Amino acid sequence: MTTTSRVRSLLWIAPTLILVIGLMYVPLLQNIRLSFFNWSIFDQEMNFVGWENYRQALVDPFLGTALRNNIAYAAVSVVVQVGFGLVLASLLDRFATGRLQGFLRSVYFLPATISMTVTGVLFTFVYDPNVGILNAALEAVGLDFLTRAWLAEPSTAMGAIIAMSQWQWTGYITALLLVAIQRIPADLYEAASLDGAGPVRQFFAVTVPLTREMVAILSLVTVSNALLLFNEVVVMTGGGPNNSTQVLGTIVYQNAFVNDRMGYAATMSTLVLALTMTLGIVQMIWTRRKRVTL
Repeated sequence: MTTTSRVRSLLWIAPTLILVIGLMYVPLLQNIRLSFFNWSIFDQEMNFVGWENYRQALVDPFLGTALRNNIAYAAVSVVVQVGFGLVLASLLDRFATGRLQGFLRSVYFLPATISMTVTGVLFTFVYDPNVGILNAALEAVGLDFLTRAWLAEPSTAMGAIIAMSQWQWTGYITALLLVAIQRIPADLYEAASLDGAGPVRQFFAVTVPLTREMVAILSLVTVSNALLLFNEVVVMTGGGPNNSTQVLGTIVYQNAFVNDRMGYAATMSTLVLALTMTLGIVQMIWTRRKRVTL
């Protein structure tokens, strides 16, 4: 590429690059700087406190609870949404064709189009101890001893929120994985079949390796979304009962806009950013090493 071509290319990408830096990276750096101050949104005075906010964050009891909830949400989401989604997509590709496949794809994808707020309200009704269909279904099959106030008990509230999210997003991930599976050349499956591989063997020998990159990307997105969890908790429990469903997002929000501790909230945000970036880098390195090319 000649010097003129390089300059022309840089001029084409410069506006986008400036926007990305100005709207994404500058605010991130500003957030890191503000995390070393104590300040109020109602007061322009800022007091430099060094690493004190970070020291407080590391011993904050709510941070441990929130981190456990986010990790549980991420682990279940990767297994259910990505793992089960890959199996479901493979079954759709193999056993459903034509209009049936299109219909099932729409059915699975539909929950992802519903507003998070609406979904949260709907599942609040589902989990209602008096009129909810979950307790009614358990009673109908003779499992009365399992009925409870799902969102009002600390032992079940977070699990109920996680279950609701799996219902909403598994179909969406399945639709994306189905596209990745359909890009695999059919002759690879035919060759595996001629070698005596059954459907299960073909899944692990052909489908899994050739969709690994997409699986890794979706896993990264799923984990990132788990660390950004906020709306579901606010709509369904508000962080309760007894702070059992606090997550990193709700802690940041409460410190910033309820307790007016903007510097401490910036510290929490920086920790979330560091955790997300670390997981993303590790996952990208792992994916690059395991990449399979045709």
